[in-house]
Amino acid sequence: MVLKGENVVLTEIRPDDSETLYRWINDAEAVRLNAPYGPVAYPRHVAWLEALGRDDSRVAFAIRETADGPLVGTIQLIDIHRIHRTAELTIRIGSPEKQGRGLGTEALKLATRFAFDDLNLQRLWLRVFQTNTRAIRAYEKTGLEVEGVMRRAAFVEGRWLDVIVMAVLRERP
Repeated sequence: MVLKGENVVLTEIRPDDSETLYRWINDAEAVRLNAPYGPVAYPRHVAWLEALGRDDSRVAFAIRETADGPLVGTIQLIDIHRIHRTAELTIRIGSPEKQGRGLGTEALKLATRFAFDDLNLQRLWLRVFQTNTRAIRAYEKTGLEVEGVMRRAAFVEGRWLDVIVMAVLRERP
């Protein structure tokens, strides 16, 4: 499946993306933007990659600038709940030179449309550290609204951070 926007294309995650993904998940500075860092062993990474296509509660996309271009990020719908019709969003633009160019915002719009139109979901939500203001702005541009704050919910680099919960609802017909 390929979802095309003006500047990004969402494709399947391919086997040749593995090394890039492994490098990103072990980039402490990048990981700390949205999670406490802990190194990921290569066998665990391979197991995650192999399980992607077998997990009905997850849809993972590679973010690329062209369908056959290199990986610039990933976006996932995780914990898809078919009865409640909800899912959690995760996104990472892993290539530093591609950050801040609106690619993540466009990928979010494509993934949201896919979730609502193709998966028939009615609510998407995510968590973001209070300190990740660039991500918060991108989320707001795509229609996500702050629903609440989990105070002191994450301990990162020796300090407590609030975690903001944001969501977008499918428009009613």
